[in-house]
Amino acid sequence: MKLWDKGYNIDHQIERFTTGRDRELDLDLAPYDVQGSKAHANMLAEIGLLTSEENQSLQNELNNIAKEITEGKFEIEDGIEDVHSQVELLLTQRLGDIGKKIHLGRSRNDQVLVDLRLFFRDQLTRLGTTATDLINLLINSADTHKEVLIPGYTHMQIGMVSSFGLWFSGYAEAILDDLEYLYATRKSINRNPLGTAAGYGSSIPLDRLQTTEELAFEGLCVNPINAQIGRGKTELMVANAIATMALSINKVAMDICMFSNENYGFLSLPKEFTTGSSIMPHKKNPDVFEFIRAKCNTLMGVPAQLTMMLSNLPSGYHRDFQLQKELIFPAIDDLSEILDIVAHCIPNMIIKETKVYEDQYQYLFSVELVNQYVLEGMSFRDAYKKVGLQIEAGDFEAPKEINHTHIGSVGNLGLDLIKTRLNNLNT
Repeated sequence: MKLWDKGYNIDHQIERFTTGRDRELDLDLAPYDVQGSKAHANMLAEIGLLTSEENQSLQNELNNIAKEITEGKFEIEDGIEDVHSQVELLLTQRLGDIGKKIHLGRSRNDQVLVDLRLFFRDQLTRLGTTATDLINLLINSADTHKEVLIPGYTHMQIGMVSSFGLWFSGYAEAILDDLEYLYATRKSINRNPLGTAAGYGSSIPLDRLQTTEELAFEGLCVNPINAQIGRGKTELMVANAIATMALSINKVAMDICMFSNENYGFLSLPKEFTTGSSIMPHKKNPDVFEFIRAKCNTLMGVPAQLTMMLSNLPSGYHRDFQLQKELIFPAIDDLSEILDIVAHCIPNMIIKETKVYEDQYQYLFSVELVNQYVLEGMSFRDAYKKVGLQIEAGDFEAPKEINHTHIGSVGNLGLDLIKTRLNNLNT
């Protein structure tokens, strides 16, 4: 069955090529296609284009299809182009002419726009929940390890004293920044395109406000041309939100790979979280974080790929848009899995508490000595020069006392501020 069937068969090779992975990926959209169809049928009944009995029949059968989807019994049959065609086919097979009325006043264009926006809204909510759990884990880890000192690096060289409290809370705040962007994206795309048809509206007096309310959209895609222009733009916004969070996680992964290296040794992974070498018997490799690093790099490339698909397209629908699902759907799943894996690994990392006091890190404390002189009344420039001359002469000695809990000026107050911001964002 094809929604555009006009009595001829398409060439088999052309059909296979243009369908691509659509039937596979559209299974993710099936619940949302039913949800949009239920709202559309209710609206058609409200404006008198369906009788109440016809609408009730459609609602009952759509509920049956929804149950089949939940139970894993729904499939897109051979010869059916997509989920929209499959749902309409089932309605027609089971309800006859009543099933054929479901498409009145809409196009497959606005149908897929609705499905995608509902799908992305739910997926961004799911990612937000997973990211929130990771942020809370990082905050708790920061509090647990706030007195454990590590070097802070600039130019990949030893810079000044930092702490695991600062490190964990830094990434908690970074991912919180990403979460705000993700939620802003969810808000921006939460607009109803149903009723815009193929991008030029409909002469049927549809009540678009009713479907907007029933589908819990925040507002309308008012202009039908803009609704269609939003195809691709929506995916790009979601991809950018994913790429932004992937950038933060990429840095987490790189730091852990570096910190667990024997030449740094600030932490280690349990042996069951590592893999070995076929020739070097001592090796315990952080493959999981190397995978995360690579996957995040790939996710950061998705917006560029989508942009190239969208470049030089005029207004209106183009089949190019179909291919975007092959990029954005797996990207959502990949980020979700990455967040879960990072959250699984972090509590199991073994933090080394005394590594920083080894001789190779002695100059790490030079800034602390400068600050000590300043607090005793010396000007910063004189203190800086004094410590610099001590280092050059080989006379430098690190301060005996260091206030661990306030390294980087985070402390308990900083953690509380991050927690408050996170709670405000999620309420």
